[in-house]
Amino acid sequence: MIPLSYYLILTMGLYIVGMYCLATKRNVVRLVLGIEIMINAANLNFIVLSANWTEGFIDPLAHSIVMMSITLAGCISAAAFTIIIFVYRHYGTLDIRELRRLRG
Repeated sequence: MIPLSYYLILTMGLYIVGMYCLATKRNVVRLVLGIEIMINAANLNFIVLSANWTEGFIDPLAHSIVMMSITLAGCISAAAFTIIIFVYRHYGTLDIRELRRLRG
């Protein structure tokens, strides 16, 4: 069995990649993808911690919560990409700095 620390390092790495994407990217699509990476890191962390809570027992509540979280994240990202498509058609750009200037 893989130790808990390896999973925690993996989830921490995914979360840092998502934070880096949010901090440095200017494209709206990349920002949404960074948020999705962070959500997936949190879900993976939740599953790993629920599996290692007690030896030989995996909590089904954590799995059901993560399935709901994945469903909601998919719906939110679909709505975000729909808004992004309309913004690109209207303004012709996906650069977040230019879109902030258009706020007026």
